[in-house]
Amino acid sequence: MISFLGICVKNLYTSIRYLLSGEMRWKNMISQAAAISYDSLPISLIICFIAAAVIAIQVAKQFLMSGADTYIGGSIAIVIIREIAPGFASLAIGARAGTSISAEIANMKVTSQVDAMKTLNVNPVGYYFTPRIVAGCLTVPFVVIIAALVGILGGMLVAFLTIGHHPNRYINSVWLWLNTRDIYICIFKSFIFGGLVSLVCATQGYLTSGGAKDVGISTTQAAIKSTVYLLVADMLINLVFYVG
Repeated sequence: MISFLGICVKNLYTSIRYLLSGEMRWKNMISQAAAISYDSLPISLIICFIAAAVIAIQVAKQFLMSGADTYIGGSIAIVIIREIAPGFASLAIGARAGTSISAEIANMKVTSQVDAMKTLNVNPVGYYFTPRIVAGCLTVPFVVIIAALVGILGGMLVAFLTIGHHPNRYINSVWLWLNTRDIYICIFKSFIFGGLVSLVCATQGYLTSGGAKDVGISTTQAAIKSTVYLLVADMLINLVFYVG
């Protein structure tokens, strides 16, 4: 994992240089943005809605019994904004779009398309990685914000259906508890997670060698490694912003 991290950092440096050189085709970035974020939007929204509903089911009745029902909306919103939306949505994007990135690049590697790019004096890391990393960084935050909104509204719906909690009290609680700092950190998290998923999965695909069987193994490894690195990055970001 440590050596793989070093390769990821090297590929990220190459991608940044490729981006600053102005060689990246923005048309490719737009198509990758659609594949990474737009196509992953439904599953991300479903996951965040269900997660918010489960949280609301767990806490709404307990808060009501203890006389703290005015805190239902705020507590659910805090959990969703800080962790559920950026974490779960990014995991969903990694499971869907990240594995697709890895399989696509791995297939190019085993069919010698990457070697053909080198013979044409084109940097394959910059050409394949940069549009995907930029697309992940720029578009995943939009998916996360939409998922957070859906999750908060889903919690409101479940709280109303289970304990009859009025939507106005729920929304007022959200406004009282939620602050702009949490929203900024959520956007920052999703920016990092989007680029990280694209980088890790693309790197795993680029390291693939062999045949069709190895492409499948590489895709599985991409899903595992992107999940591990995403969770580690989530922990580090939380330590920086929420500890001390």
